[in-house]
Amino acid sequence: MKKILALLMAGCMALSLVACGGTTSSTPGSTSGTTSGATEEAASTENTSNNKTDVAFVTDVGNIDDQSFNQYTWQGVQDFCAANNLKANYYRPSEDSDAARIEQVDNAVNDGAKAVVMAGYLFASTLETVQTKYPDVSFLALDVSTDDMLGAGGVDTSAADYDPAAIDMSQYITANTALVTYKEEQAGYLAGYAAVADGYTQLGFLGGIAVPAVIRYGYGFVQGADAAANELGIDGVNINYWYSGTFEANDEIVTKMDGWYTTGTEVIFACGGQVGNSCAAAAQTNNGKMIGVDVDQSNLGDFVITSAMKSLANSVTVALTDCMGNDWTWTDTYSGKQTVLGAAEDCVGLPMETSKFTNFTQDQYDSLFDAIKSGELVVDDSFDQNVHPEVTAVNVDYQG
Repeated sequence: MKKILALLMAGCMALSLVACGGTTSSTPGSTSGTTSGATEEAASTENTSNNKTDVAFVTDVGNIDDQSFNQYTWQGVQDFCAANNLKANYYRPSEDSDAARIEQVDNAVNDGAKAVVMAGYLFASTLETVQTKYPDVSFLALDVSTDDMLGAGGVDTSAADYDPAAIDMSQYITANTALVTYKEEQAGYLAGYAAVADGYTQLGFLGGIAVPAVIRYGYGFVQGADAAANELGIDGVNINYWYSGTFEANDEIVTKMDGWYTTGTEVIFACGGQVGNSCAAAAQTNNGKMIGVDVDQSNLGDFVITSAMKSLANSVTVALTDCMGNDWTWTDTYSGKQTVLGAAEDCVGLPMETSKFTNFTQDQYDSLFDAIKSGELVVDDSFDQNVHPEVTAVNVDYQG
């Protein structure tokens, strides 16, 4: 499991876009060798230089050194291009709007981009426009789901009569678009197992909005904690579990987390964009511990014991390798659909080199990860917030 450690390492604060819904170095100028990074100025206007783009990354409104989705997605684009003698540029929208995002896709295509990469569910509406506008360009969208695309197309996926099997998906996701999402339940499982194996028995799960990715993180966390308690004979494991109903930080969440910490909760898995800020504030005030999400959040402080991660950089390489090998068009593996990556592709995991465990060992982690990777251990990927995972060794207090 050493491979994923190298792929996943780096410090990160996943707060620029909604964690689990989607959003790498200070702003680069030209880099040596075969990869070039657009300057800040070139990213916001049409690139008039002779340096064409092979693979483009369109950022959200944050910068490429945000230690979050922008940074690690951009790192993946750079790594892929450097390894394949290609040119990479990033394009930063001037504001948080579909029009600004589409403008930067236009600029990337005008610069010759064969593939355009973007990250985060906010890009669904952008994709709806550009995938048909540029049928000869391949689009890769990380953390954008089929439901996101249907929603952008006006389909109410929450309606009682919603039936995805009855929908012609080609109307919403064209053949030149690849959606990549992740097996969050596997990353959550690893985090929950590790926390209990390390000796924590009073846990918390703080979710943002109860969207499928957030629910999968939480349910994986519960399953992992339960498995560790069972296998290691650890008694008295309790989990407070709550969705805040927002992806924004606020005083209500801080107060709620203060209450958890002061009544005995030892470590909280904070999953949902800026709600992590609220949890971090409470953890620092109360000398509590926290588990980060999506990227390695160890840079926040010593109170972060580990992070349930998605390897954004590796998933870019995995997907674009498929595209390039098929003359810059997607194969059936990715074309016109959502592909879910997990342990089998080295695209989820814990950053063991920065984790602050005292009892949970690298060997334990490797064994657990390999069991998930091989399929020997299957983590339930349910995401119905009203149907909770079965547990036998932990007590879970679902608080609304």
